[in-house]
Amino acid sequence: MPQTVLITGASGGIGRATAREFARRGDRIGLVARGRTGLEAAAREVRELGGQAVVVPADVADHTAVHDAAEEVERHFGPLDVWVNVAFTSVFAPFTEIRPEDFRRVTEVTYLGYVNGTREALARMLPRDRGTIVQVGSALGARSIPLQSAYCGAKHAVNGFTSSVRTELMHMKSNVHITVVQMPAVNTPQFSWVRSRLPKQPQPVAPIYQPEVAARAVLRAAERPRRKQYYVGASTVATILADKVAAGLLDRYLARTGYDSQQSGQDVPADRKDNLWEPLDGAGKAGPGHDYGAHGSFDDRSHARSPQTWLSQHPGLAWPSAGLLLTLTAAATARARRAALRRPGHR
Repeated sequence: MPQTVLITGASGGIGRATAREFARRGDRIGLVARGRTGLEAAAREVRELGGQAVVVPADVADHTAVHDAAEEVERHFGPLDVWVNVAFTSVFAPFTEIRPEDFRRVTEVTYLGYVNGTREALARMLPRDRGTIVQVGSALGARSIPLQSAYCGAKHAVNGFTSSVRTELMHMKSNVHITVVQMPAVNTPQFSWVRSRLPKQPQPVAPIYQPEVAARAVLRAAERPRRKQYYVGASTVATILADKVAAGLLDRYLARTGYDSQQSGQDVPADRKDNLWEPLDGAGKAGPGHDYGAHGSFDDRSHARSPQTWLSQHPGLAWPSAGLLLTLTAAATARARRAALRRPGHR
């Protein structure tokens, strides 16, 4: 039976790919983001795939706007069954070079945006005693890296906040569920529109996955939300396990490699724009803009599938030991990163 789904950050990247996955089930989807051009394009895709869509431009950092967005979606499609929090923003820079107002903005969108979304979802789901909230998390919410202090801090906060809410729902014996899908590096447009104070263009740290891999995991989590967390990509598992067993070594490794691995060999254009404060694809009545879509500029380096993700969704299968899994995934991650560093033009 079709469900009513609200997705924040639906104009691009993981949010955009996630909207397509729910559309294939014929769901009714509320698409929320700041940029109208990307939202309208996402709505067309949803309808072409057999779903229904309503476009609601809103800034998730504004709790009133999030409330109004939820009202609008329910007016169109009825009670919400699934709420997916995806929207985020970031700044690539050493912490000492991030302006206080920019750091606050990242926190308000990437952390408080999830808080605002969760609040509105629970306000509607708890009285009905049904519904699912999916938080799109990150391996960087468990293991921080250099040059992304604002984003890492926000993603850590999302994990802590979500765990607290989960235990409250358990205490209430509620049939409302909340789960987190921890993501690896994903080939999204964020590296084209994120604010950066680096000398070279920002890039994801290999191995990189296509947004469809992430979106399929979100759909799976929405269908089976009883698990606390889902992990996407071998690198996510390796990173989290390595932080638990060898945090000091990982600190030194990231201090040595974390700057270069997050920058390509391309200089940053003098006129480079970002979406920290305003969307790059037009908002409200600002007029037409560019549709960035779901994919970034790293298609030739991105994986379309993740065997580890499939295994994580089938816990009844025999798993290798944690030590063996860590060894295998860490080795694969190291090979991918070495290959990225050897690419022509990499500094």
